Amino acid sequence: MVLPVWFEIGALVALLVILIADLLLIVKRPHIPSAKESSLWVVFYVALALVFAFLLWLIAGGEYAGQFVAGWLTEYSLSIDNLFVFVLIMGQFSVPRRYQQKVLMVGIIIALVLRGIFILLGAAIIEQFSWVFYIFGAFLIWTAYKQAFPGDDHDDEEKKESFVIRLLRKRVAISEEYDGDKVRTVVDGKKMFTPMIVVFAAIGMTDLLFAVDSIPAIFGITQDAFIVFTANIFALMGLRQLYFLLGGLLDRLKYLHYGIAFILAFIGVKLVFHAMHENELPFINGGEHIEWVPVINTWMSLGVIIVSMIVATVASLVAARRDDARSVQEAASDTTRTPVAEAAEVADEKGTPPTVDRPDTER
Repeated sequence: MVLPVWFEIGALVALLVILIADLLLIVKRPHIPSAKESSLWVVFYVALALVFAFLLWLIAGGEYAGQFVAGWLTEYSLSIDNLFVFVLIMGQFSVPRRYQQKVLMVGIIIALVLRGIFILLGAAIIEQFSWVFYIFGAFLIWTAYKQAFPGDDHDDEEKKESFVIRLLRKRVAISEEYDGDKVRTVVDGKKMFTPMIVVFAAIGMTDLLFAVDSIPAIFGITQDAFIVFTANIFALMGLRQLYFLLGGLLDRLKYLHYGIAFILAFIGVKLVFHAMHENELPFINGGEHIEWVPVINTWMSLGVIIVSMIVATVASLVAARRDDARSVQEAASDTTRTPVAEAAEVADEKGTPPTVDRPDTER
């Protein structure tokens, strides 16, 4: 089955209305959302995505619905990884918590625009050059390795970001203090930008880097541009509320990057297999299709994505609980130690007697 045009247009208009309403809500009432409020919004957006998948099932069949769910979950997991960087940016630039919602919403809009451009370019390239799947697959496998073993990559990204920020500060007059959530302010009668413009630049750079990773990943699941774009929209919707809901829990998901790396590697291999099936390169198999390569269907991809995220999340929470228990035990042992025991431990390390004989004062 094929998706009717009226459904595609209606869905995009409805999603655009929801995003605009969400943005107006932030502009008119900036605040720090409570855990209950954030939870309700996250549940609402997840339910909305599942309803959309159900509509796809009814209108176009299970294959379309499965592609959307698999793509949505992949982009959602990558978006959660994106939140780690957002937390660092908010802390680095000391963004008042009251205005972090606006920063996140602007970041989401920038991400949607960038991903929309990348999706259109990617769809056009794929339609003309099927061999690009070899490049996408190799890129995702390399990205998966970097995700699993980051090394000093985060330091390099911070240096690049710092270079962009320094360049911005040299070219643009920026005040030292925030002026609410304003981007422009007046200091000593001179108009200038607030540090908020620097935060937006940092968020934009982050979105650009993540778009480069995420778009090839979802094209490994589906080549339908509408499914790709709506999966990205649903993954980004609710990300703002998820930021406040997770809060300190992000630090506890210590194995999440391994789950994401496995997903990216799996999709990378799937892309290479697909390229081999559609092979037209004359120096590979004489330009003929390679038929013996296994076919990875949508439902297998969906299962791998779900299992990977569940395993990574459960392993992270178990490790966090074990670390908490160890911290409690260490704290308890520290409180029960007496000064005499501590002196004996130090003396043992120094190789000296723990006590000194008192002089005989009766002589």
